[in-house]
Amino acid sequence: MHATYLLILAACLVGTAPLEVVLHTAVYARWVRLAATLLPVVVVFGAWDAGAIHAAWWHYDGRYLVGATLPGRLPLEELLFFLVIPTCAVLTLEAVRARRPQWLIGDET
Repeated sequence: MHATYLLILAACLVGTAPLEVVLHTAVYARWVRLAATLLPVVVVFGAWDAGAIHAAWWHYDGRYLVGATLPGRLPLEELLFFLVIPTCAVLTLEAVRARRPQWLIGDET
């Protein structure tokens, strides 16, 4: 199925989206902070993947992709992966923080 990769990413978002609403993590409300988190991930790993694809060290199975590619032959789904998975991780971290405020992670003021 050509949308498999997208469906997996959607499931990740659906699984963590309630954390924003139920635990009031405010991850999306602090979009500048989220963007500052995502930008280095997208740039570094996007370039890494594009380089690996160009060198023929890495490829993606077209059976699971919708077929849209970005410069460097990077599949659209891979770019979305670099946005969705870190966002889900930040949502999860902020949910843990909301439930266990006494747990320190190192960025407290």
